[in-house]
Amino acid sequence: MQIFAKRSFWLAAGMTLTCSVAGVLLAKLPYINLIGALVLALLLGIAMQLTPLRLRQEASAGTAFISNKFLRLGIILLGFRLNLTKLAAAGVKTIFVAACAVTLTIFLTYWLSRKFGAEDELAILTACGCGICGAAAVMGVSPQIETNDEERKRENEVLAVAVVCVMGTVFTLLEIGLKPLLHLTAPQFGIVAGASLHEIAHAVAAGGAFGQASLDNALIMKLSRVLLLAPVALIVGYWYQHRLVKESKAGEVPTPKQLPIPWFLGGFILTSILGTFLPFSQGVLDTLVQAAYIFLGMAMAALGLSVNFKVIFKRGGAVFGAAVISSTCLLTFAIIMSKWLF
Repeated sequence: MQIFAKRSFWLAAGMTLTCSVAGVLLAKLPYINLIGALVLALLLGIAMQLTPLRLRQEASAGTAFISNKFLRLGIILLGFRLNLTKLAAAGVKTIFVAACAVTLTIFLTYWLSRKFGAEDELAILTACGCGICGAAAVMGVSPQIETNDEERKRENEVLAVAVVCVMGTVFTLLEIGLKPLLHLTAPQFGIVAGASLHEIAHAVAAGGAFGQASLDNALIMKLSRVLLLAPVALIVGYWYQHRLVKESKAGEVPTPKQLPIPWFLGGFILTSILGTFLPFSQGVLDTLVQAAYIFLGMAMAALGLSVNFKVIFKRGGAVFGAAVISSTCLLTFAIIMSKWLF
């Protein structure tokens, strides 16, 4: 059994690593970089479903391990990208706008998704993806949601990732086109891009289109939202635990469960502290962040390998509609904040 498990892991690792590295390389190309390395890895993982069924079944145990453990490792390493000194230098205004943007978008997206008929788990994953940092937020919050149907959960994860990818890409192009009409300075536009776009790749693509000042502000604002991933995941976990107890039938005593503390997100904050205050060279930090994207890409590819898309396409309308409205509201909010505070 142990030999089978090792074979399954290495087979899955080879398949997902291929997708992840290819995603990173493709994300360096013009126009394709709007999609982002993580979503590209997911799409390549989906393409891997064309491989022989026997091969995918043999890799399934390893795929489950990679989608769980490598995700956490990738998010921990991603903390090296977050420079706390730069965030502090950006001032209270940046943190305030980020906190408002995340809070309002999560609540609005979740509420609209539920109103439009989406199931609860899909609604909260989509809301967190739109509010915080796209695919990484979806996958970071997902472990906090307990479920007895892992296949359904994977479907919800992929659908939520698809929503934030499409919305982020569309709004990146929209914002670049609207910039001359909005009469924003380059630094103001960077604030708008970082506060309103979903993936880090989207914020970089839009901010970088109008110079270094725009790109710097886009990254600082976007990473301010990324910093909120840890507290949001913790809140979601406690909320679901509270609901499980509240919704248990009268007379039943719910089984005690471990508190849903996202320790790996604590690791994310620790690495951001280490990256900020220890004398790492920029080359070392870039390498660590690149490793983070490799591990996250492997987790996304593993997710793509194991999803039933026939079911997903039947359930996407509600969350897509909610995301369109909430993304429009988020963009409007970001424009107002950039003109008022920056």
